[in-house]
Amino acid sequence: MTRPAEVWLRGPIDGIHPLLQPAAHAILQVGEDVLPIVSDLTPDLLWARPAGAAAIGFHLLHLPGSLDRLLTYARGAALTPEQLNELAAERTAHEDRPELSRLLARFATGIAASLDYIRSVSEASLLIPREVGRKRLPSTTLGLIFHAAEHSSRHAGQIVTLNIVVRAD
Repeated sequence: MTRPAEVWLRGPIDGIHPLLQPAAHAILQVGEDVLPIVSDLTPDLLWARPAGAAAIGFHLLHLPGSLDRLLTYARGAALTPEQLNELAAERTAHEDRPELSRLLARFATGIAASLDYIRSVSEASLLIPREVGRKRLPSTTLGLIFHAAEHSSRHAGQIVTLNIVVRAD
């Protein structure tokens, strides 16, 4: 069986503006890279912390949460109390150890929701100034979408690498 081409080589994604295709491709690639390799992890592998690194479980929790928060800022909105609670839960993930099924469901939902949002973004809104976080640091709609995609890609890379390491032990 041959592997399909990477997402960015499969052409445009329906309903997404051409300028946002790279971000959408990256986010879809994150899902394709991560979901198949973690679906059978035992709790010990999911929460292993080789050399003190953040566990795969943390990355599975953080990735959709960070996507949601960054794209909330891209909309020009402030984080909700629920989002702030989810952020706080990320800080205690290694102690709380959410179950894999819950993490995978949230992960898949987060990828889908981010693509739904990106489909709704117009070209006219891409350079609208946006503020990030409590410090209200400057960005734009496009800057936040790009950062959400690249941030997700970094965490996906950590998951892929950690998966190899924890399975080798």
